[in-house]
Amino acid sequence: MREFAYVRAEDVAEAVELAGPQVRYLAGGTNLFDLMREEVERPERVVDISRLPLAAVDDLPDSGLRLGALARNAHVAADDRVRHRYPVLARALLKGASPQLRNRATIGGNLLQRTRCRYFYDLTAACNKRTPGAGCDALAGFNRGHAILGASSSCVAVHPSDMCVALAALDATVNLTGPEGERSVPVTDFHLLPGETPHVETVLRSGELVTSVDLPPWPPVSGDYVKVRDRASYAFALISAAVLLRVEEGRVAVARIALGGVAHKPWRAYAAEELLIGAAADEAAFARAAEEAVAGARPLEHNAFKAEMARRLVRRTLMDLARSS
Repeated sequence: MREFAYVRAEDVAEAVELAGPQVRYLAGGTNLFDLMREEVERPERVVDISRLPLAAVDDLPDSGLRLGALARNAHVAADDRVRHRYPVLARALLKGASPQLRNRATIGGNLLQRTRCRYFYDLTAACNKRTPGAGCDALAGFNRGHAILGASSSCVAVHPSDMCVALAALDATVNLTGPEGERSVPVTDFHLLPGETPHVETVLRSGELVTSVDLPPWPPVSGDYVKVRDRASYAFALISAAVLLRVEEGRVAVARIALGGVAHKPWRAYAAEELLIGAAADEAAFARAAEEAVAGARPLEHNAFKAEMARRLVRRTLMDLARSS
């Protein structure tokens, strides 16, 4: 690990003032320290924000919920309001990482964690995300875990977060503070597809700090987060899905589908949702929606199985939710 300057911010305003192009915020450190140890990240200065008052989980006036950026993943997953009103989020958090990591990782850090593409971490490999213009060894390499949707010739990495898939299905909002003031961004717009600039992963501007994530008020729906991975104890998703469903008089009234492990960002399947609204809540409709959820998939040499796995996961989850609703 290379030398860097360390400073602890006393409040949000100071943290923003201390930020800059070669500066990284430090909260739980569960991803940043790995990146610094491997020299993928080489910040000149690290600003410790771990003691800022951003760890609360608060009710919002509209009956939504605000998750502080420094709230621990384990704490949020155990919060009764999250468990009862947003169970899909609690389940996603509990299926991410190990208990030790969940006790340390934060909501803001989870939102900003970087891809686990092996070529991104291998400094001897060509990687446009790590070094713009270098090329992408994953395209012709071992790409079993890589993207099948929304990728480009510059990057086929996938976003690793379980939590963000659930937040995408919930239509959560990310709150930011920066040199230009405060603003809010829908989480579905927060992460970017790679295009020709895969190193630009979010809409964050220079110096901006994630302060919280808002969950909107949500009518009663059935929901689940399901994840397929190589080992049950601790692994990133090959495919995951956050699915919300409400059935009224045999027809679909509400449907939300977001996929993980398939793209550079959590992949919201809007067209599949549209197919479902008003349709009979039966196996045929769910199969059509599952097919639509991965329409346009472009598998690589080693990950053609992902499209079929995603279809089966979405269809099965919709069936299970319909039976329980």
